[in-house]
Amino acid sequence: MFADLNEKLSGVFKRLKGEARISEANIAEAVKQVRMALLEADVNYKVVKSFISGVQEAALGESVIKSVSPAQQFIKIVHDNLVEILGGKDYEPSLPLQSIPPTIIMLSGLQGSGKTTSAGKLGRYFAKDGKNVLLIAADIYRPAAIDQLEVLGKNLNIDVYSDKSSKDAVKIVRDGLEYAKKAAKDIVIVDTAGRLHIDEELMQEVENVKKAVSPHYTFFVADAMTGQDAVNAATEFNNRLEITGVILTKTDGDARGGAALSIRYATSKPLMFIGTGEKPDEFELFHPDRMASRILGMGDIVSLVERAQEVIDVEEAEMMAGKIKTGLDYNDILKQFSMMNKMGSLESILKMIPGLPKINSADIDESRIKRTQAIIYSMTKRERTRQDALNGSRKKRIARGAGVSVNEVNKLIDQLTNMNKMMKKVSRKVGGKTPDMNMKDLAKLMKGMKF
Repeated sequence: MFADLNEKLSGVFKRLKGEARISEANIAEAVKQVRMALLEADVNYKVVKSFISGVQEAALGESVIKSVSPAQQFIKIVHDNLVEILGGKDYEPSLPLQSIPPTIIMLSGLQGSGKTTSAGKLGRYFAKDGKNVLLIAADIYRPAAIDQLEVLGKNLNIDVYSDKSSKDAVKIVRDGLEYAKKAAKDIVIVDTAGRLHIDEELMQEVENVKKAVSPHYTFFVADAMTGQDAVNAATEFNNRLEITGVILTKTDGDARGGAALSIRYATSKPLMFIGTGEKPDEFELFHPDRMASRILGMGDIVSLVERAQEVIDVEEAEMMAGKIKTGLDYNDILKQFSMMNKMGSLESILKMIPGLPKINSADIDESRIKRTQAIIYSMTKRERTRQDALNGSRKKRIARGAGVSVNEVNKLIDQLTNMNKMMKKVSRKVGGKTPDMNMKDLAKLMKGMKF
């Protein structure tokens, strides 16, 4: 998300680097370019007007005019105003549970916005903390909606309540809530049917569902790819349902990002969660400061660390760190791929690391990772740990087994050799101990890991 906006804002900052100081003239031009970038990103014009006003006021302040680093000062001003638009620096997302369970959460939104998938992701978010979750399938209109939620529940080991014989959404939710109380569920998540905000009959139905179960939280699920349409829908749903907050989905696919910058301003309701991919674990709490950093291409190391903590085995990581001096083998590479796969796409991981060169989708060939795995799986146990065992005939056999050329096998061998050399070199810099690499070292290392 925000690829286009990030690119345009980067151009504005780059032009300011050539200025000796911030003045009214160069700020006027920079602000004009920022305004155009936001409008082209499908940000609501009222949001743009408010944002630009805040940037101009801060940028023309006396303390900034005296600055010796105008580009950095302007980046900070834009960053701070983005944080304010997205929720404010003091906003911390929280979802307190009821002292007397169950806590009831209702999802609403347009057709195709990702409510059912979000219900599963939200269920997993609570289940991984040991909560007993129930999903209620209340979408009685979309074909296979109930089946989809049941499959999600089965895959995530979360109970699903459904009644395929009923066409009464209110009754289904009431019965599901009774089941939740008897089964001592901590959290109930209600997946309602998608509906247009201009469809009075269906809007009345979702109002009736809310009245029937009195949810503690009502979320509007918005598709980030719909831009200002999502803002209009969110406003109407908020008027009818008094939503608690917003879940923004498909943020990995939207190049513009206008919805994220507009919904909170238009509804005065916070963005609570964002879906960052298709996998159940690609779902996270929304933090305004982290999102602002992503928009400006500054990375998001905090979210990356949190994601890593979820999937990385501490003992395994310590073992891997200890092998830096002796060198990694192909089994280690497979483990790294497995860990990265749990954390999300390689592109999303790299974009979170501050200080790395700009990463474009075209620069990353995820299929190469699959081919590399195929090469390693075609090796014997001995070949995976002994590079010197890989002679010409063995390489040909491995290439045939993986369905690749011998040249690709040789490239993998060279890449592992170069990576081990780099790691040993970095280790020697800190007296042979496992290094705490800076961004420059990390960039070099990842360049050598282009599998």
